[in-house]
Amino acid sequence: MKTKNIVTNAIVAALYVAVTGILAPISFGALQFRVAEIFNHLVVFNRKYIIGIVGGVFISNLFFSTMVGYDLVFGVGHSLLSLLIASGLIRKVPNIWGKMAINTAVFTIVSALIAWELNLAFGVPFWFGYLTVGIGEIGVMAIGAPVMKYLDSKIHFSERIEG
Repeated sequence: MKTKNIVTNAIVAALYVAVTGILAPISFGALQFRVAEIFNHLVVFNRKYIIGIVGGVFISNLFFSTMVGYDLVFGVGHSLLSLLIASGLIRKVPNIWGKMAINTAVFTIVSALIAWELNLAFGVPFWFGYLTVGIGEIGVMAIGAPVMKYLDSKIHFSERIEG
């Protein structure tokens, strides 16, 4: 792995942790709106961002979660699984908006893992947890798509990770 990729992923992880930490009260629990999930759209620009995103989720859950053990398994698992599925599904999709829509759908569907976690940890009814977490996920990802598209026009995400 090139030094540039390592540094870029470290920056992504740090940004994910900073946003999650600042907004920790709304980033965890059955009613969550984890704004840092906007960074999940980086996989649309290059799958090499998976490392930074998952690293950010791991560190955020380690330091800010009230249910660390569960979040390190389910939260990190949710992100890794979603990113891998989405990056595979979008590989041949030419349209950036199509890629972001697929990515949003995958993250929302795989949020079932978080609903399961909330059920195990707090007894939150699975379908209620799935609904509330899913609404937060789709909200952040849908609002985040045009933000990330705009930022890409200025920052050029793919160039940042490639040598």
